[in-house]
Amino acid sequence: MDEIVKKLAGLGLPGIILVILTATAGGSSAAVAAALTAAGGPFGIVGGIGLLGLLTVLGDTIAGYGIEAILKAVYAERSKTESVRFLLKEINDLPISDELKLKLKNQLTPDTNTYTVPNEEPRTVEIVDE
Repeated sequence: MDEIVKKLAGLGLPGIILVILTATAGGSSAAVAAALTAAGGPFGIVGGIGLLGLLTVLGDTIAGYGIEAILKAVYAERSKTESVRFLLKEINDLPISDELKLKLKNQLTPDTNTYTVPNEEPRTVEIVDE
């Protein structure tokens, strides 16, 4: 088992996804081929294998920049063409930490989520007895 784990670790994220596909397919090679074909959509098994390659590139990019930076950039770009209200609802539904959700929301609407103390000077009130 150690040998298999070392080889899968070398594959990275696509290796983990391949293990998940194998486990859900019952372990038979025909079922794994069918799962890769289904994952490839209209491109078939070649598309499924290409998807695993794409996941490798995405995994490396996310590891290099960090998930927070990637998500912030994606939502900043999407906010140019999509409703901020829709994006805020989408962020609420993401399976991420509350802290990261708050950071993403603050980036989309920085002025509505902050409280500022009014800068008024103290007033002098004069009480007059009549």
